[in-house]
Amino acid sequence: MSAFPILSLLILIPFIGSLLIASGKMGDWVKKTAIFISALQLALIVFVYFIYDFSNSSFQLSESHQWIHLDLGNFGRFQVDYALGIDGLSLGLIILTGFISFIAIINSHVIKEKLNGYFSLVLLLNASIIGCFLSKDLLLFYVFFEFMLLPMYFLIGIWGGPRKNYASLKFFIYTLVGSLFILVVMLGLGIAYVDPYETAINIGMISDGQNFDISGLTAIQNAIANQEIPTQQIIHSFDIQALSDPKNCQIGSILHPDSGWVLANYSARYWSFWLLFIGFAIKLPLVPFHTWLPDAHVEAPTPISVILAGILLKIGAYGWLRICFPFFPREAVQNADILAALGAFSIIYGAYNALAMSDLKKLVAYSSISHMGFVLIGIASFNAEGVQGAIFQSLSHGILSSLLFLMVGVIYDRTGNRNIDSFRGLANQMPKFTLISGIAIFASLGLPGFSGFIGEFFSLMGGFTSQYILAVWAIIGAFGILLGAGYLLWTFQKIYLGKFYLKNMKWEMNDLTKLELVSLYSLGILSILLGIYPDFIFRISESFALNFVRIFE
Repeated sequence: MSAFPILSLLILIPFIGSLLIASGKMGDWVKKTAIFISALQLALIVFVYFIYDFSNSSFQLSESHQWIHLDLGNFGRFQVDYALGIDGLSLGLIILTGFISFIAIINSHVIKEKLNGYFSLVLLLNASIIGCFLSKDLLLFYVFFEFMLLPMYFLIGIWGGPRKNYASLKFFIYTLVGSLFILVVMLGLGIAYVDPYETAINIGMISDGQNFDISGLTAIQNAIANQEIPTQQIIHSFDIQALSDPKNCQIGSILHPDSGWVLANYSARYWSFWLLFIGFAIKLPLVPFHTWLPDAHVEAPTPISVILAGILLKIGAYGWLRICFPFFPREAVQNADILAALGAFSIIYGAYNALAMSDLKKLVAYSSISHMGFVLIGIASFNAEGVQGAIFQSLSHGILSSLLFLMVGVIYDRTGNRNIDSFRGLANQMPKFTLISGIAIFASLGLPGFSGFIGEFFSLMGGFTSQYILAVWAIIGAFGILLGAGYLLWTFQKIYLGKFYLKNMKWEMNDLTKLELVSLYSLGILSILLGIYPDFIFRISESFALNFVRIFE
C-alpha cells in the first residue's frame, strides 16, 4: 500500500485542471494552462516509471479506501472500494496516455472557438482514461469507462465537421450498448462472487491489514465451496482480483463453473463471456462492431482523432486482458479459434476497405481497424509471445496511428481537403513532411526496424505456436500485412512522389512548422527506438504476460 497517493494524483491533476479551465478565469492562458497540466501529469508518469519495481509481478503503488458499504441482510454485505494499482499492463498504457494527450493538446491550434470548453473536456477525458487503466475495482473501472463517453461525445459533436451530430450520436449509442453488456455481467458477478480477503476479515480469520497468503486463501475458498460460512457474514465486492478466480464463486450461483443453468444449450458463464467480449470489442473496435469509428474519425478535429485512435481504442484490448479473459478463462480457451478468426477477419476487412478509400482520413481509420486485429490474434494464442505481441502492438499502434492522423491534419490544415487524388509530388515542396510521412507509412506496414514490425511479428508468432488456435488464422493475418503494404505504398506514391500537382494551385503547401516538426518527429523517432529496442516494452509487460498465460494452463 502506497503511503503517498501518487496514482490518485495522476487522475486528480487533469480533473482539477479541467475544473480550473471550465471556470472561465484563465483568460488568454487557457491553452498554456492545459499544456502545463498535461506536462505535469506526464512528468509524474515518468516518475512512476522510474520507481516501478519490474521484478514485482503484483499491483504496485496501491491505494484503497472504503467507498460503498451496503448491508444485504441474509445475503451478507456488499462492498466497493476506491482501489487503484499499477502493474505491467497498465504502466505502458498510462505512459502512452500521458504522452499522446500532451501531443494532442499542443497541436490543438486548429481549435478557434469555445477554448475553455474544449480544453476542459480534453483534460476530463484524460482523467477518465487514466482512471480506467488504474482501477482495481470493477465498479470504479465502469464509472471511469462510462464517464469518458461524455467528453468524447461533446468534443466530436461541438468541434467536429459537417456531419458531427451524426458521428457523435453514433459513437455514443454504439459505446453505450457495449457498456450495457458489460454492466449486465458486472451485476451478475457482484452477486455471485465472494471477496475472500474481506470475508476472512469479517469472520475473524485474519485482522485488517494482515497479509493473506496462499494457505489462507485456500482455506477461505474451501469454506466457500463447502458452504461453511453463514451467508450473513459473506462479503461481496467488485475487486478485480477476486473476480478473476472462479473458486470465489458461490455454490448454487448460475455463474458457478459447475452450475447446470443453460440457455439455448449454453451456460451462463458462456453468455457472460461473450457479452463482456462484445462490450469491449465495440470499443476496440472489432469488425463487425466497427462502423462508428470511420465516421467519428472523419468528423473529429485532428487532435481528437489522435486521442481516439492513440488511446481510447486501447481500452477495448485492455478490457479483454484485464477483465474478460481472466474472468472466464475456460470459455475463452473453448472459443479461441473463433476469437482468432474474428481477429483475422478484422485485419483483412479493414485492409480491403482502406484500399478502397479516397479520403485519407478514412483510409487511416480503416487501417486502425485492420492493425488492431493483430491484438486479438495475439491474445487468443494464450501464450507468452502472443500476449507480449498483443500488448506491444497496442502501444505501437497508439504511436503510429497518432502520427498518421497528425500527418492527415498537416495536409487538411493547409488545404481543407483530404482527397488523395487532390495532391501529387508533395516531396518537391515539403521534404521534411515527406520524410516523416515515409517513416509513418513504412512503420505502419510492418517494416523491420520500426515498432509496427515487432508487434505484428510476435502476435503472429503467438498464433503460429499456439496450442489453442489453428495456424491458418495467423497465415490470414500475415496476408493482411501484404494488403497493408498495398494501400500504404499506393498512398505514399500518389501523394508524395511524381510531378508536383494540387487540385487548387492557390493552396500554400508550406513545409512543417516548428511545432509540427517536433510533434511528428518525436512520434516517428519513438517508433524507430521501440523497433530497435523493443525490450523497453517487453520488460514492462513481461510479468503481466506470464501471469496472464498461467491462468489458461
